[in-house]
Amino acid sequence: MKTITNPQRKDWNTILQRPTKTVDDIEKTVNQIFDDVKLNGDIAIKKYTQKFDGVSLENTIVSEQEIQEAITLVSDELKNAIAVAKENITKFHAAQKTEKVFVETTKGVECWQEKRPISNVGLYIPGGTAPLFSTVLMLAIPAQIAGCKEIVLCSPPNKEGKINPAILYAANICGVTKIIKVGGIQAIAGMTFGTETIPQVYKIFGPGNQFVTVAKQIATKFGVAIDMPAGPSELLVVADDAANASYVASDLLSQAEHGADSQVILVSDSLQMISEVESEIEKQLNELTRKEIAEKALANSKGILIEDVNEALDLINNYAPEHLIIATKNDSFFVDHIENAGSVFIGSYTPESAGDYASGTNHTLPTNGFSKAYSGVNLDAFTKSITFQKISKKGLQNIGNSIEIMAAAEGLDAHKNAVAIRLKDL
Repeated sequence: MKTITNPQRKDWNTILQRPTKTVDDIEKTVNQIFDDVKLNGDIAIKKYTQKFDGVSLENTIVSEQEIQEAITLVSDELKNAIAVAKENITKFHAAQKTEKVFVETTKGVECWQEKRPISNVGLYIPGGTAPLFSTVLMLAIPAQIAGCKEIVLCSPPNKEGKINPAILYAANICGVTKIIKVGGIQAIAGMTFGTETIPQVYKIFGPGNQFVTVAKQIATKFGVAIDMPAGPSELLVVADDAANASYVASDLLSQAEHGADSQVILVSDSLQMISEVESEIEKQLNELTRKEIAEKALANSKGILIEDVNEALDLINNYAPEHLIIATKNDSFFVDHIENAGSVFIGSYTPESAGDYASGTNHTLPTNGFSKAYSGVNLDAFTKSITFQKISKKGLQNIGNSIEIMAAAEGLDAHKNAVAIRLKDL
């Protein structure tokens, strides 16, 4: 971890640059695969699964037999842990339900808004060295609560052509309607266009590597919505000399082990704290099974000394982290004034891991600075708001003249006439 002391504002963007490729580096590959899948459907899917995942599959749809087998392979201990997480995630997201909003704006003019579920949604679940079965809970639970009719899950197969049993178990208990063994760009393309086996969906959710992130953005060109641009994981910790250096180090490492392109940042007003955290990182790093991955991520990570608390806040808001941990003597200052963050963890006993798994909040969050404008996944992400209005005769008389005047001013005579023809009858 590189230490930077009191950087000037003009250098912040350079210092805080993410270790990610630009869209231009990846977009050509994504477009080629999208074109192929659009034209050739499952034939193209099979080709890219063999190329990228190293396995040739005759059937990519997970069978009921495979699900039942997976259930037996998941330990009771893990099932119980998943049950705890499922209960808390369900509580938090069910609490986000809102009632119909109704108002009579003018006598005789009734307007209301209702939430309706998105009918068909696609969930992308990364596999590989860290199969994220926890992401199944984070996406399928709110989709089920929202009332989505079709919940399609895509996840890459391993070399044996299987999906991790915990992913299948979580999908089974959370209401996923179809599970497909396909990953990467080809999975996003399949859900965008639909193939013989992959249903076309209206909105795609889920994290992934940089190729998946760009693929999701390309999908929007074809009328498919996405949750957010969610790429490599990132964490910023703001800590002063009141923090526990070993705790801070453990949190930084918990994100660094996600992938070589992950980024972790420590912001502190204490050079001693930064030094202690660096020492703790070295100690804890040797105990990690994913040490090599974490080391690569740490090469892109920084400890930044900023002695002025307001300047530290400005830097954090400028970076707009996916995850923000606050461990200071004055946590409330940062809590009250933070503007840009995906999810915030407050105090020494709130590790980021809690949000990743079992506290109840969602861990599918905006990265790459997108928390300046995007929210993390929540119940509303699986619904859309529809407005309704009903106008009585008296109501049209009350607002009709205003409509006519405004329509005429915009030169839209037919709009004006749609009101005038009714007012004549009144």
